[in-house]
Amino acid sequence: MPLFRTRSAAVFGIDAHPIDVEVDMYPAGSARDFVTVGMSDTAVRESRERIKSAMMNSGFGYPNKSVTINLAPADLRKEGAAFDLPMALGILGAMGVVRRSDEYLLTGQLSLDGGIRPVRGALSMAVSARRERIANFVVPAENAAEAAVVEGVRVFGVKHLADAVALLNQPEQFAPVERSVPPAPEQDAAGLDFRDVRGQTTAKRALEVAAAGGHNVLMIGPPGSGKTMLAKRLAAILPCPAFAEALETTQIHSVAGILPSGTGLVAQRPFRAPHHTISDAGMIGGGPGIPRPGEVSLAHGGVLFLDELPEFPRNVLELLRQPIEDGAVTLARAAMTLSFPAHFMLVAAMNPCPCISQLHWESGRPRSRCSLVSRHSESSRSESRPPAARLLGEIQSSGALSVGGGQSVAFEFDPFAKCRRALDEKAVPLNVQRHGIGGWIGSANAPRNTR
Repeated sequence: MPLFRTRSAAVFGIDAHPIDVEVDMYPAGSARDFVTVGMSDTAVRESRERIKSAMMNSGFGYPNKSVTINLAPADLRKEGAAFDLPMALGILGAMGVVRRSDEYLLTGQLSLDGGIRPVRGALSMAVSARRERIANFVVPAENAAEAAVVEGVRVFGVKHLADAVALLNQPEQFAPVERSVPPAPEQDAAGLDFRDVRGQTTAKRALEVAAAGGHNVLMIGPPGSGKTMLAKRLAAILPCPAFAEALETTQIHSVAGILPSGTGLVAQRPFRAPHHTISDAGMIGGGPGIPRPGEVSLAHGGVLFLDELPEFPRNVLELLRQPIEDGAVTLARAAMTLSFPAHFMLVAAMNPCPCISQLHWESGRPRSRCSLVSRHSESSRSESRPPAARLLGEIQSSGALSVGGGQSVAFEFDPFAKCRRALDEKAVPLNVQRHGIGGWIGSANAPRNTR
């Protein structure tokens, strides 16, 4: 049987597309030629050495013939080591060792000893198998739990190349992995609970309202006032995700390769806190080859926390405006255009202006000259709105939060602009600082600042 075909899948974005692995084996003297065609990258081409060692160390041997493997369709780019298992089983099928496997979707990375390592995007491949009406899906044992979440597909987890060969030859001796959906967790996986916060009545009330309505939040306060502590516990009070939301979040984490081994459905809302040195590709997504999801997509359905907001690069903050509006991010490249979900709750924190202790939020008039004037250049002072302000303008500029007893706390959009406009005027001290933290909430119904 010189020609044999197996089936696999390639992941683009969070979707997987079926790939046919066609193996042709023909005599070529004593030379062992191994050629892979079909727009494959370096990792796919290097699989020939892994496949040879895995087959020989597993006791199957390797044919003394030339092998040509075609990954069809040939106009789609293939990358990664997930094609090792279907390519090896295709060669074994051409040798007559395994039966035909048209009813199986195969994926897995081979070790030199024949072991099968986990791959990215197993959940998306399972969805593709159901869409293509492929009844069985063979995956590494570490990916079996996440792939079993999809209904209508029998998932088999294997740990060694010999196990995969036995499964194809004697499928009745193997039982599929049972589908299990984890229960909703009572608290955050890291043990962070919102009830642990003592005091901070105003800030907690603001976060409770923001969590109930899915609003974006900016917290302003001096170092040590509890901004980061509150933000880390915000995900614990968010409502539990629905099955469709959890499935989409799990797909994103699986494609990015950050899903823990043996984990099925992600039952908790994600919390992402990138460092302020992050690049635009790290925030939005991208990278060489097939673009990968960025932080805005990894926070899909959860919280994206930007600590020290003014320290983030201008270009990174500007790129956040469209995902906040659309709930998705589209990455256009010369070879392909991919779209990733990016519906998240933005929570930012920053230290106040050095003159904030002398600023009254209602009148916006400092008692003394702003110290920023002496430190900033003329070009910096001439800009009407800093990048953080332009970003927050997209999540609505100002609003008010009602608290018990009819009391309200005002939330100001750009305290720096008030400092610049009223350098020589007087004002009373800032009352809201008595609470230890300030902040404002963005709402779709709140009026925009007209300064």
